[in-house]
Amino acid sequence: MNRAHLDKLFTVLLAGTLAGLALAAAALPAALVFGLGFKGLMPYSKLPEALVTSQPAQRSNLYANDGRTLITSFYLEDRVDVPLSEVAPVMRQAIVAAEDARFYQHHGVDVRGVARALTAITDDGSRQGASTLTMQYVRNALAGDPRLTEEERARATEISVDRKIREMRYALKLERELDKDQILTRYLNIAYFGAGAYGIAAASKRYFSTSPANLTLAQAALLAGLVRSPTTDDPINGDAEAALARRAYVLDRMVETGQVSAEEAAQAKAEQLQLRPSATPNDCTAVPDEHNDWGFFCDWFTRWWGEQSAFGASRDERQRLLRRGGFSIVSSLDPDIQQRATEQVLRIYDVGNRRAAPTAVVEPGTGRVLAMAVNRYYSTADNPPGQENYPNTVNQLIAGGGDIVGYQGGSTFKLFTLLAALESGLPLNTTYNSPSRIITKYTVDGGQANCGGYWCPANASPAWMNGPRTMWSAYGRSVNTYFAWLTQKVGADRVVEMAQRLGIGLRAKDDADMARYSAREWGSFTLGVSATTPLDLANAYATVAAEGVWCAPSPVASITDSTGHEVAAGRPNCRQALDTDVARAAADASRCPVGDQSMYRRCDGGTAEELRPRLRRPLAGKTGSSERNATETVVAFTPQLAVATIAANPDDPRDAVGGGVQVRQIAAVGDVLAYALRGQPVRDFVPPNYSIAYQVTGPRGGN
Repeated sequence: MNRAHLDKLFTVLLAGTLAGLALAAAALPAALVFGLGFKGLMPYSKLPEALVTSQPAQRSNLYANDGRTLITSFYLEDRVDVPLSEVAPVMRQAIVAAEDARFYQHHGVDVRGVARALTAITDDGSRQGASTLTMQYVRNALAGDPRLTEEERARATEISVDRKIREMRYALKLERELDKDQILTRYLNIAYFGAGAYGIAAASKRYFSTSPANLTLAQAALLAGLVRSPTTDDPINGDAEAALARRAYVLDRMVETGQVSAEEAAQAKAEQLQLRPSATPNDCTAVPDEHNDWGFFCDWFTRWWGEQSAFGASRDERQRLLRRGGFSIVSSLDPDIQQRATEQVLRIYDVGNRRAAPTAVVEPGTGRVLAMAVNRYYSTADNPPGQENYPNTVNQLIAGGGDIVGYQGGSTFKLFTLLAALESGLPLNTTYNSPSRIITKYTVDGGQANCGGYWCPANASPAWMNGPRTMWSAYGRSVNTYFAWLTQKVGADRVVEMAQRLGIGLRAKDDADMARYSAREWGSFTLGVSATTPLDLANAYATVAAEGVWCAPSPVASITDSTGHEVAAGRPNCRQALDTDVARAAADASRCPVGDQSMYRRCDGGTAEELRPRLRRPLAGKTGSSERNATETVVAFTPQLAVATIAANPDDPRDAVGGGVQVRQIAAVGDVLAYALRGQPVRDFVPPNYSIAYQVTGPRGGN
């Protein structure tokens, strides 16, 4: 049996139920008719939650940090609610004229409409609709509410007398709870207008690239006409002639109901179909083509969202909420800094290079990520054979995740040894006569730094690194043997714990196992043999810049839900991870590698001394080279900003990038910092207390 026959059968069955009601309608008011013993049509005593607090799916929008520049949207259904005051009067009039001319006269069920439907069965089996706007809203709200089961949602649209009677009873009750304008608002925001557009705001944009408030009479009539058959009459993907015919019908109805004059309707009918279609971007692969580099930030945002327990009990539930919840998300992404960072990364390596230079920019004290750049296209397009991650990839090369565990951080990990030593009570002037090579107590299997089964690292440049060194000079010159000795002194497990406390995620299974089971024996951790990411590294150094305040890396500045209320998950998540003076002392030593001078003027050489003159403001940071220059890393920070970049081959960690790339990295980091800090006040680091610089004391802080 086809749909037309089912509709006809349904109408006949409904006639048997409502015949007496329809006959009485001509003589009696609706309220009196319902008191004549038709108990089956009495209003329900209570409405389902889906109708009391309707929750239709709405798209969520992700903006840049200016709150205006759209990065992308997320939705299952393209919809965003608007108040009735933001809908043009002609649109309100058109939808009422088209779907329910007596909307403002009836009480949820139009008895006259039911009577017409029962007597207007045409030869082809079609029938006039007896559903009021209120009944249609009931159907749509129940069919689309995510809180209901699939079976409950299916019942809302089944072809049956029971469903129709339920709709009527709910409609009668709803009109006792809400006024007409409230119901009309809900209807306009939930109706499907075809072409993937749910609600009047999405429809106005989809068909005419305008807002509901600016719809013309001809546009409003066209949209109102689509509600009856949104799939077949859709003028973009369906039948444009049918859409124009429905537009004419709506205009005629508006004349009949006195909403517009015959002249106005005739003028609107004469207008050509002037569509200006625009599609709402959906998900991260739909970021604007000219800003493809935003895709990696967007990707990290979705991963971050999936980890926030405030949005649901599971990752899937959280992702569904993002695509249904109607959130307005102002991200932390600064488009100008992002563009500059991307330009500088492309000076390190171009997009087609097998090696990458993922880079992250983080704001100390908030954890907000201002930029995430890498020399890749964010795309699912195929790559040539053997090129897994270039030039196209959607793998998270900057923040890690999935198959990306990170890259060796090299000597940038000496920061964690420095902090662990300061926290244990050792001062900055702790001195050790650094040899060319040191045989430690840590046992190893294989590897270059193996002396009879014990880890024995050597200095890369003995003539420049050997001799009596303090934390200042050893950190500035990146003296391996000093930090191997210092690790023995404070304990390798404390160094590992410090890195994890500052957010270094050990994503590689071997690294995680070492940290869990053999941290006391992991002496080489101080030289950055563990994998990390630019984002983790920039955020760890940002903790030092913020005087020990660690903040979870965040892609958002604020989140507002569909009701306009701020969501707490969008605020910075920070804690005091280090004693303030420990952080200040570490920042003081960190000035040495980048050509700045410590507060106590103890710096006497650095591995990136050209950085400070480039920036011309107080600066700290560290460089790092892993074994055989497999990776090269540069981190730099001021009190206001931290930047980290790692050069590596994401597809083959054995492919050494070579030491020469670090020169380009230093230039890139300096340029990004200078650009991002333009116009900002010059802030200096707060000097550490004399006691932590020169005198041995007891342990300090530590969380």
